[in-house]
Amino acid sequence: MVSEVADGARHQVPRAESDRDLGRRRGWQSRYIVAIGLSDAAAALVGAAVAFLARFGEVSVHNQVYVVMLVVMPLTWVGTCALNGCYEARHLYVGTSEYQRVLHAGLWVMACVAIVSYGFELPTSRMFVLVALPVTIATAILLRFCWRKWLHAMRATGRCVRRAVLVGHEVPVAALTRQLRREHFHGLHVVGACLPGGRAVGPFLDVDARVYGDFGAAGAAVTAANADTVIVLSCPELDGVPLRRLAWQLERGDVDLILSSGLVDVAGARTSVRPVDGLPMLHVEHARLTGGRRLVKEVFDRVVALVLLGLFAPLLAAVAVVVQFGSPGAVLFSQVRVGRDGVPFTMWKFRSMYADAPARLAELLEHNESEVLFKMRDDPRVTPAGRFLRRFSIDELPQLWNVVRGDMSLVGPRPPLPSEVDMYPEDVRRRLAVKPGLTGLWQISGRADLPWEEAVRLDLRYVEHWSLTLDLVILARTVTAVLRSSGAY
Repeated sequence: MVSEVADGARHQVPRAESDRDLGRRRGWQSRYIVAIGLSDAAAALVGAAVAFLARFGEVSVHNQVYVVMLVVMPLTWVGTCALNGCYEARHLYVGTSEYQRVLHAGLWVMACVAIVSYGFELPTSRMFVLVALPVTIATAILLRFCWRKWLHAMRATGRCVRRAVLVGHEVPVAALTRQLRREHFHGLHVVGACLPGGRAVGPFLDVDARVYGDFGAAGAAVTAANADTVIVLSCPELDGVPLRRLAWQLERGDVDLILSSGLVDVAGARTSVRPVDGLPMLHVEHARLTGGRRLVKEVFDRVVALVLLGLFAPLLAAVAVVVQFGSPGAVLFSQVRVGRDGVPFTMWKFRSMYADAPARLAELLEHNESEVLFKMRDDPRVTPAGRFLRRFSIDELPQLWNVVRGDMSLVGPRPPLPSEVDMYPEDVRRRLAVKPGLTGLWQISGRADLPWEEAVRLDLRYVEHWSLTLDLVILARTVTAVLRSSGAY
């Protein structure tokens, strides 16, 4: 651990050298945006080609105008995506905003085609449009998802990352440093911090990061640490005028400024800045836990669960045979869990442990790896077949029936045991405001490897930020999380 006083950190290196370093580090961003732009053009070409073949089958004198769409549609699609902010860095890399903007771009194109066709009385083929746009949107989202997974893989090796300096008090800075280092997909690599007094004290003593001075040395710390991002945590010392001055200072060097506020975990996208008597005020809307959007989620969950049960029927039958002949006992394991509003329900899973597992729990308690739940990486009660089922979450497939019944959702907080709920503090009970899920943020963020406090934070975040788009992203990422099989035991 190295600590530097503010005076030493304020020494500036030549601006030209910093600009060259910054350009080299950010070169990957330009290449990434060009890559997804070309992917969008390819998606539009695929959409136009599929629509042409579906509608006409072959080129003739009557449909040559639609051949032109093979050229026009990629240009139109990329332009519409650009107008909808689909290539702005703030919407890329993580989160659901990127996919939402692609969907919005598709709606824009569809609306423009309808208006132009009606206004100029053009004989536009409705089938061509209704095939081309959905195929284009789906292909563009899939390609962007693949590019994002590639980027996350690069970031796991330390490439395509942003070097960040944290500014704030010791406790939140230490906590955020540990959190950012636990997951690499966000691309923020903590290279140092600016703390009160300009030296490491308290919990930051256990963090392997350099201290570059006090709050006043934040601008100079960027140069000293060769950083391109400054993250300011909530603190009264950097509010109003000091924060504005820091933003101006960083703007000259094209350094990103990120404000990390505890309010975001509560409100997130439900916040909006509105003027009150000439002063900007941050308004927070209540989380939408009821209404039409919830009805859409209910219908989506049950329809998809029924479809998946039909598709997985042969697999379910095969697993039942393996469990039955693998060890004595019932094929299915049932357990009481707590659902929405604290209502208990019976959750079903394929049995992955020996029949005497409950009786052997007491002798293994000293090996527990969790404060609230019983977790043991090499639990001897798990059968050989059960280890395979758990590794790929196949043992949880019977919970699709719980989704059809309405006890659970496809995506939601982890279904808790009654004993867990009894120990919940009042704020954690917020998890029970929605149905528990077959998968969720906890599933795609580490599964059993997550500390209990982090799993709770992710569940609460889901409750506050729920949207159908977020559900679709979580379902897509669940596939890769299951294939990685990390944290499954």
